[in-house]
Amino acid sequence: MISVQDWQDTQLLWDYQQMGHEPRPCSVGIGLGSHDLGVADTTVDLYRRGMVPLIVFTGATSRTTEGRMPRGEAEHYRDRALELGVPADVILVEPHARNTGQNITLSRALLEERGIDVSSVLLVSKPYEERRAYATARKLWPGVEFVSASTPMTLPDYVDSIQDARLVVDMLVGSLQRLLIYPAQGFMIELDVPADVVGAYERLASRGFTSRLVPGVGSMPGEGVR
Repeated sequence: MISVQDWQDTQLLWDYQQMGHEPRPCSVGIGLGSHDLGVADTTVDLYRRGMVPLIVFTGATSRTTEGRMPRGEAEHYRDRALELGVPADVILVEPHARNTGQNITLSRALLEERGIDVSSVLLVSKPYEERRAYATARKLWPGVEFVSASTPMTLPDYVDSIQDARLVVDMLVGSLQRLLIYPAQGFMIELDVPADVVGAYERLASRGFTSRLVPGVGSMPGEGVR
């Protein structure tokens, strides 16, 4: 049972993850692989609006996507973009990344191999992972400007689209935990996390929304990390 307090805390995490960037023209759009085909749709929309001349879809499979995207997240994203009328020659596929860090490093390597000059990236993620993706990209690809983007939608709308409310809460808790622990491990830059957001995260973790936490470091910020 998800209580009213749980939903209020989840909304705090959701709002914090939104970077509030206004999309603008960039060298390339990178759609980060996941279970959410909305990432592909939003990347296509940005391409159609003239924001990017080139698209990279990146992602292998995960425990969440191996059933619904057996050929890999990036390949299914590419199929979606082609269905929506995007020319095949403006889509690159990076099919090996299994986490956000690899999404960035392997996409960067692919673009460098193709001799494509990149000064700015429209980084397209799930709505609840904008800040995490941004912090990771800033750490792993210095010298490039990142503009965050995701499908414009509310938390209730996203829950309706996924049809699994508890999973959405678990994923938001997991994303916030990574923002707290990964900077010390060198995986992302450190961003200020307001006290009310940390409090919401702690309450949700203590109430058992823990399936997407990093194993072995505890469910509370700093537990097993310091």
